[in-house]
Amino acid sequence: MATIYLLLGANLGDRLSTIQRAATLIGERVGAVTKGSSVYQTAPWGVEEQPAFLNQALVVETALAPEEVLRHLLDIEHELGRVRYERWGARDIDIDMLYYGHLVMDTARLTLPHPRLHERRFALVPLAEIAPDFVHPVLGVENATLLKQCPDEGEVRLFSE
Repeated sequence: MATIYLLLGANLGDRLSTIQRAATLIGERVGAVTKGSSVYQTAPWGVEEQPAFLNQALVVETALAPEEVLRHLLDIEHELGRVRYERWGARDIDIDMLYYGHLVMDTARLTLPHPRLHERRFALVPLAEIAPDFVHPVLGVENATLLKQCPDEGEVRLFSE
């Protein structure tokens, strides 16, 4: 079994419902969701002229290999309406694998840990909430420290309906 850390994001449609549905499907197809962060409303990153996102981090226990996890995550995105129009553009759902345990890998399809995690406040805030002491296997720094050092100043605040 491996402990993986995922980030869910949505900024189109019923954002909260989509994130909740994604978490359910992950639990059914990838592995047991053992922890979830609060839901945060976050400023867009990359392409700023788009609606605000909702983001949530999850901890999942899986028996699947990293490429199998990725395949399931892409299938879930597709099932929930994800269409890839532009990089960092608006989307119904985005599911990123941030960590797969302490595995370090770089293939044509998958890089672990997520290569830009340490630059993204919208990912680090929910991740540091649920796994502050987890050490980034490449940078050798805890998530809580990565958040303190993060150069991104984008707004991240708790979401309330």
